[in-house]
Parts: sequence; C-alpha cells; structure tokens
Amino acid sequence: MKKQLTLTIVYRNDKVLLGLKKRGFGVGRWNGFGGKVEEGETITEAAIRELKEESGIEAIEIEKMGILDFEFESEAKVLQVHIFRVTNFNAGPVETDEMTPQWFDAAKIPFDNMWPDDIYWLPYLLEGKKFKGKFLFDRPSDIDYQSKILSMGLREVEKI
Repeated sequence: MKKQLTLTIVYRNDKVLLGLKKRGFGVGRWNGFGGKVEEGETITEAAIRELKEESGIEAIEIEKMGILDFEFESEAKVLQVHIFRVTNFNAGPVETDEMTPQWFDAAKIPFDNMWPDDIYWLPYLLEGKKFKGKFLFDRPSDIDYQSKILSMGLREVEKI
C-alpha cells in the first residue's frame, strides 16, 4: 500500500520558498512544505494544513501539479507524494519548530542540498507543467547521507 503525503512549493515573482528541515525525515536539507494526510482530510486539505503548520503561510491559490512515487531499495513501502504549487497567499512565512523558510531566485535553487530527485521535477512545476513520476532510491537521506537514485521515470501529463 502507498503512504499518501503532500509537498507544497510556494512560487511567486520568480522566487521559490523552501524550508530548511530542522528535524525528522530529510533533516538538514532544503525542501518544500508538507507531510502526512490525516484521517478524514482530503489530500488538498492536508497540503494546506501542512503548509500553514510548517511555514505560517495561508494558501489562497493552490494547484495540484504532480504525483511522484518514491521507493527505497532498503524498504518495502512506497511513498506517494502529491505535489502542489501555491502562487498566492496571505500571512507568513515564519520560522517554525520544523522548518526555517528562505526565498530563492528560481535560477539559484540549492539543488546540491535537496533531495536528488528535485532537480528533475521542480522545473516542470515552475514552468506550470503537470507531471507524474517514479523514483527508486538506495535508502533515505539523512544529515550525513545523500540518497542515490537507482532508477527513475518522469513525464509531463495533461491533468492530474
């Protein structure tokens, strides 16, 4: 069974908001904002909630841009991540217990300190293209180890 997760990228005026993960899965790396879908909420509701919890941002316009399946050779589970883009919001960003937010020029995204798959799919999102993909990693990243992509597939789609 696939574990359902969300990931939201805030993008406005050629700037991308990322958060430096302070604890938990992906600690020490720049990422979008997201997490688990809780019982009784839709995937979009989870994306909105996680964005607010992790950055203080209240999304006004949120659009689902992609779905990515992540597998790790060392584990049996599949993480299905629903990728969203927010282009209009009020409030935030603010630092939280989990993330330190920072704006980056779209041309200067710190891919060298992010998950290695981000460099492949994030340009689709920034260009307004919808996408689906699958990535197989050796094992999860942590503060001392960067995951390696063993295989991948990524394609643009008409709709999600």
